[in-house]
Amino acid sequence: MGSIGSNIQKHSRGVCAVVQSSVASRTGGALLADSLIALGADTVYCVPGESFLPFLDAVHDRTDALRLVVCRQEGGASYMADAHAKMTGKPGVCFVTRGPGACNAAIGVHTAFQDCTPMLLFIGQVDRPMIGREAFQEVDMTAFFAPLAKFSATADSAARLPELVARAWAAATSGRPGPAVVALPEDVLAEMAFARDPLPRPPARPAPRAADMADLASRLAAAERPLVIVGGGTWTPRAAKLVTTWAEASGLPVVAAFRRQDVVDNLSPVYIGELGFSASPRLNARIKAADLIVCVGDRLGEVTTQGYSLIESPVPSQSLIHIFPDAGEIGRVYATDLGIVSAMEPFAEMLSPVDGRHWAGWLAQGRADYAANLRADPCPGSVDMAQVMAEIEARLPEDAVITNGAGNYSGWVHRFHRYRHFPSQLAPGNGSMGYGLPAAIAAKVVAPRRVVVAFAGDGCFLMNGQELATAVDQGLDPIIIVINNGMYGTIRMHQEKAYPGRVSGTSLTNPDFVALAQAYGALGLRVRRTAEFGPAFDQALVAGRPVLIEIHQDPEAISHRVSLTALREKALATSA
Repeated sequence: MGSIGSNIQKHSRGVCAVVQSSVASRTGGALLADSLIALGADTVYCVPGESFLPFLDAVHDRTDALRLVVCRQEGGASYMADAHAKMTGKPGVCFVTRGPGACNAAIGVHTAFQDCTPMLLFIGQVDRPMIGREAFQEVDMTAFFAPLAKFSATADSAARLPELVARAWAAATSGRPGPAVVALPEDVLAEMAFARDPLPRPPARPAPRAADMADLASRLAAAERPLVIVGGGTWTPRAAKLVTTWAEASGLPVVAAFRRQDVVDNLSPVYIGELGFSASPRLNARIKAADLIVCVGDRLGEVTTQGYSLIESPVPSQSLIHIFPDAGEIGRVYATDLGIVSAMEPFAEMLSPVDGRHWAGWLAQGRADYAANLRADPCPGSVDMAQVMAEIEARLPEDAVITNGAGNYSGWVHRFHRYRHFPSQLAPGNGSMGYGLPAAIAAKVVAPRRVVVAFAGDGCFLMNGQELATAVDQGLDPIIIVINNGMYGTIRMHQEKAYPGRVSGTSLTNPDFVALAQAYGALGLRVRRTAEFGPAFDQALVAGRPVLIEIHQDPEAISHRVSLTALREKALATSA
């Protein structure tokens, strides 16, 4: 491994100034804790390890400034850090131990990278004299995380820890936000040193040029079928409100990128739906029919674009204006007619309404299609998931936070829940399972008075179900809805499409989820019929502790649009 200096030069983007705040000699662990506090961190998610005991010892004396949330698996801890950042806009902080702990935490780093989420992962490491010998649990963390993170470095002295933490923080928050990873040899954390604490600085935020904004307005005025797609990172509540106001004043139809539905109030007259796995066929057709797309903040990845088919790469059939906080992303996948390098709030502040009367019919039809998509398809079995969502919608406050992991069950959530408040949607854009419960815990840490509802499939829940113990330990009260259909539903769906009737590897034998919840100290409730859900949810809302509601779903309800039998029969007819 290289030294701190060489690693920073290779992987860092941005710097952060430091200021003298104490002349006392401190351990590396104390310098690290004080640096995080100085930069604005107030919560650390971790699974403890002997490799960073000096840091844990320092936290013991700083509990008034730094909350330690002890988790049960590093994957859950890193998911919590990602969700914390999505809720606050500041880097989520996670500590794990070397080797196995770091490998477990990699899933949260990948999620943060693809979701443009600022995050700091600190990894305990073997002592400096042992590095390179493949000591116990040793992995070259700088190399391991380099392709997954914006910044990857290994500390080589306690005295330079504040500098390293500041640079990691700056890298995580600048340009396109993302994860930064720092490996911490244990002897560095135990070492005594004099050093300055970092000076907190807001991240540098690029802003558009006036000429670019005039060009955007001119191109919009000439369009006949424009669409705005919102997504990505660097959004703030103010930016979300300003963009919504601009779109409404201009009569511009707005579409949410995959799992970014909370950017625009879904009850706004300009909101026409969300892209991704649960997008309506009519919306997909509308994207193709548009003559101008204004993409605000999103990368336009594979899921949002239906495998780069709705917006073709490298040259789209539609004119494309791409606003993104990192110049390196603009033009990388798509040829753009106009690229604007800007964070969301500076861009939103410079927007001016355009006259959209000549595309009023285009907007009205898009809104009508969205309303039609809210009308449910038939749901096989004794539990109608669309009706379950209606029961939830009738009871939730506008600022409720909704979380989910990956699976076909999420289609009902994305299709039928209407997000009213930013931020209120926590979901992994990289499609990783097990995210819902850890994200709900982080949401409750950040906003304990807001209602938080996590959705999970049976397979999804069991990937991080042990974090129920964390929720109980922290005195939090998320509501967890587990949709149990006895299979890995998404994989089964693809299996039936490609190999109809040949079930292999997708069936599940599950525990009694209600009993499991009660064993952790949570309240467990079971729903076998639609009519049972409303009373169960009412009970959950006032329980004052974690509640798990297990919904027994008929396997026939393979997705929110098609039954298992219909899917299989179509595949068999196609292959005949």
